[in-house]
Amino acid sequence: MGDDERQARLDAAARLYEEAAAELDRAAGHCRISAEHFRNGEVPRGAAHAWAAFGHVREALDRLERQARDHSKRALLAGDQPDAS
Repeated sequence: MGDDERQARLDAAARLYEEAAAELDRAAGHCRISAEHFRNGEVPRGAAHAWAAFGHVREALDRLERQARDHSKRALLAGDQPDAS
């Protein structure tokens, strides 16, 4: 693998982590708002934000899972032959 290809893969991985972090930041914001609504007895609004938080967590997990799947294609076990690509 050449330096340009390696840098492109590293940049793609970094983008996935940045996207996951942004989703988790949004999830945290929804959790804070959800807590406030529940404290105020506003159950439907609290539940709506709780579900929004969960959706953002799932989005973050999707990005992290994509990175894990990509990594699993390149991680070698003893006796494996390196991919020529």
